[in-house]
Amino acid sequence: MERANGSMLTEFVLVGLSDHPKLQKVLFVLVLCMYLLILLGNGVLISVVVYDVRLHTPMYFFLCNLSFLDICYTSSSVPLILGSFLKGRKRVSFPECMVQMFFSFAMGATECVLLGTMALDRFLAICYPLRYPVIMSKGTYVPMAVGCWVAGTVDSLVQTSLAVHLPFCSNNVIHHFECEILAILKLACGDISINVISMAGSNLLFLALPLIVIAISYVFIIATILRIPSSEGKQKAFSTCSAHLTVVIIFYGSIFFMYAKPKSKATAGGEHQSLTEVLISFFYGVVTPMLNPLIYSLRNKDVKAAVQSMLGGNRLMKHK
Repeated sequence: MERANGSMLTEFVLVGLSDHPKLQKVLFVLVLCMYLLILLGNGVLISVVVYDVRLHTPMYFFLCNLSFLDICYTSSSVPLILGSFLKGRKRVSFPECMVQMFFSFAMGATECVLLGTMALDRFLAICYPLRYPVIMSKGTYVPMAVGCWVAGTVDSLVQTSLAVHLPFCSNNVIHHFECEILAILKLACGDISINVISMAGSNLLFLALPLIVIAISYVFIIATILRIPSSEGKQKAFSTCSAHLTVVIIFYGSIFFMYAKPKSKATAGGEHQSLTEVLISFFYGVVTPMLNPLIYSLRNKDVKAAVQSMLGGNRLMKHK
């Protein structure tokens, strides 16, 4: 096999769902519609939080970051997904593939840390309500959000840098509809032990650690809620964190189902991805970012009131 290093490799070929041409056409329309809904839903949520002064709190600040993150994540991957559905086998240059992989990985790592930070915020708000305004001041929650973005970016920079310097052989076919890091590592014909160790460390820091923080936070949150005497107080306290808990379950559920489940012999041997795996990956990459604004808006009275207030203000401006 002809050997080439990362800088000499000119392109990758994204296979996607080329074995299912009819399904590709359906998914192209579906993904395009979902992407537009992601831009609309998350864009409206960000606008509402910025517009309404009552929502200028740590919880909604983190929610704005989550919405912006979802827009960035899907914008880095959806064009390639649509291209692979439209062309069947899409050719992507090596630099373009690495850039897309960097942004997708960075957004995923950042979201893991951000969800853990949001759980910590809910823990402080419910378990220490009197001290919460002092603890979570603007000088605290803004650096926390910045730290999430910096951590995710640095992690992605490390993983992408290691992948770029790998030696690749003549096989440049990626059995995926985007430049997914694990699919690219399978194509390397050199030693990837450093990459494996680095990915294991990344999973520990950006998957396991935030999940532990979330689990411990909700143990204390539930214990505090159960001690509230009135049922109305319990319902109000739980409603402030139920949307976040729903997002966490969907996000981590799709990740663990996609990466932690046992691989079939075909998949382990580098054959085409099974249709189930592709659809799970599709759910994680497109469906989850679309559901996030719906979950937070449908279950939140403050967001609904802010939307109505913003729409009412716009109508008054038009009449004037």
